[in-house]
Amino acid sequence: MLVAVIVACEIGFWLILLAGLAVRYPLRRPRLGGALLLCVPLVDVVLLTATVLDLRGGGTANFTHGLAAAYLGYSVAFGHSWVKWADARFAHRFADAPAPIKPPKYGRARTRHEWREFAKAAIATALACGVLLTMTVMIDDPSRTEALTGWTGRLGLVLAVWSLWPITHTLWPSKPPANPIGSGSGAHRSDSFASRE
Repeated sequence: MLVAVIVACEIGFWLILLAGLAVRYPLRRPRLGGALLLCVPLVDVVLLTATVLDLRGGGTANFTHGLAAAYLGYSVAFGHSWVKWADARFAHRFADAPAPIKPPKYGRARTRHEWREFAKAAIATALACGVLLTMTVMIDDPSRTEALTGWTGRLGLVLAVWSLWPITHTLWPSKPPANPIGSGSGAHRSDSFASRE
């Protein structure tokens, strides 16, 4: 049952987001669109409520309760970024806004970007672990919360793997290609040849 709620919440998140952006830009109703976008976090409230009610009703915590906690953590930590990402693209497409700025690819800027994303993942992990701990304390019965303990390790493993990106970019910053296509000595030779003509 809870898996269906998680899937419904994920679908609901994107449907509400797309509806808000569609109303805001193609339909040119910015206030109504903004109001719909403010409803996006309600999806998390629905999932949290469903999870608590299931456990309060005497249910034993299982894999799906841990999955719900992980989903909540990542949704809260990354939700604003996802909304901002989608908003920039809709604004560019329908409101003549500037093209969205792509994440940096090279150097210190890329390293800072990777650390910012890792910080969001760390916040997501902390929030999810907080929800897991809250559920464990709320139930106060180790025989019913055993499945939640394993989720702490899973979340920690995901965060540890995620840390490889910022660490790698810190130790070995990526550099732009030495000779990008359309530039370099070949282009200079053609320019000088054209000038002689």
